[in-house]
Amino acid sequence: MAQKVLTRRDLLKVMVGAASLGTGQELFGKEEKKPARVKVVLVRDPNVLDRRGQINVKVLQKMLDEAVTTLVGEKDPVAAWKQLVKPTDLVGIKTNVWSPLPTPREVEDAIQGRLRDAGVKPERIRIDDRGARTTLSPCTALINVRPLRTHWWSGIGGCIKNYIMFAPRPEEYHTDACTPLAAVWQLPAVKGKTRLNILLALTPLFHGRGPHHYDPRFVWSYRGLFVSFDPVAIDSVGLRLIQAKRLQFFGEEVKLETPAHHIIAADKKYNLGVSDPARIQLIKLGWKEEVLL
Repeated sequence: MAQKVLTRRDLLKVMVGAASLGTGQELFGKEEKKPARVKVVLVRDPNVLDRRGQINVKVLQKMLDEAVTTLVGEKDPVAAWKQLVKPTDLVGIKTNVWSPLPTPREVEDAIQGRLRDAGVKPERIRIDDRGARTTLSPCTALINVRPLRTHWWSGIGGCIKNYIMFAPRPEEYHTDACTPLAAVWQLPAVKGKTRLNILLALTPLFHGRGPHHYDPRFVWSYRGLFVSFDPVAIDSVGLRLIQAKRLQFFGEEVKLETPAHHIIAADKKYNLGVSDPARIQLIKLGWKEEVLL
C-alpha cells in the first residue's frame, strides 16, 4: 500500500522542529530581514517541445525572456539582464550534468546569448557543474540552472542542492536527508553571487527509488520553467508541483521516499529564503492546461 505524503500539519511540525535548531545566526551572523513576499515566475508553452521531445529554441528563448522580464519588472529582455549582470562580471552558469536529465544545451545557449546581449564578453562566461569549485569559484555572478526531479537523498533536486559541487566535501551535506544543504550557500565561492535561479520543468522526474533512479514512466512533458531570485521559494514551488503530479498519477497522496526537509531548513535555520507558500507570489504565464499549481 502506498504511503501518504506529508500533510500541511506535518510540514508545520517540521518547521517547528527546524526552528528549534536555531535561526542560523550563530553560524552566519546577524539574520537579515526577509521580504514579506517573494516572486516566483512560471512560464509554460506547449510548443517548446516537439513530438520527439526536442526543444524548439525560439519558443524556449521567448519563455525565458517572458519569465525574466516579469521577474525583474522590465519590458525589454536585454534591459532586464542588464539589471542582473554587468560587463565587468565574470559570470558562472552553474548547470547540472546528471546524464538522464541534464540541463539542456539549448538552455545554456539561451542564457549565454542574453548575457552577451547584456554586455558580458564570451570569454567572461563560464559553464560547469562537477568542476564548479575550481572553475566557477572566481566568478562574481552566478546563474543557477537545473532540471527539477525527485532525489533519493534530498527528496527533490532543485536550485538549493545544485550548488553542492562548490563544497570541498559534498558528502558532509548529505546527512539527515541533506538538511544542511543551505550551508553551501554561505561558502565564499557562492555567498552573495547568485543573480538568478532557473528551475527547469520541461520534463520533470516525479518518482523513483534508489540513489540514481530514472524511469521514463515517471517523466512528463510539463513544458515549463520557473525563475526567481529566491532559491528556497523556487524549490518550495517545485516541490508542490512534484507532489501534485504524484497525486494525479497515483490517484492518492504518496509521500516522497525522502522528505525534502532541506527546503524548510534553508528558510528556518539558514535564513536563505522563503518556504511558506503564503509568502510566495506565484505568477503563472502562458499555457494553463494541467498547470497543477
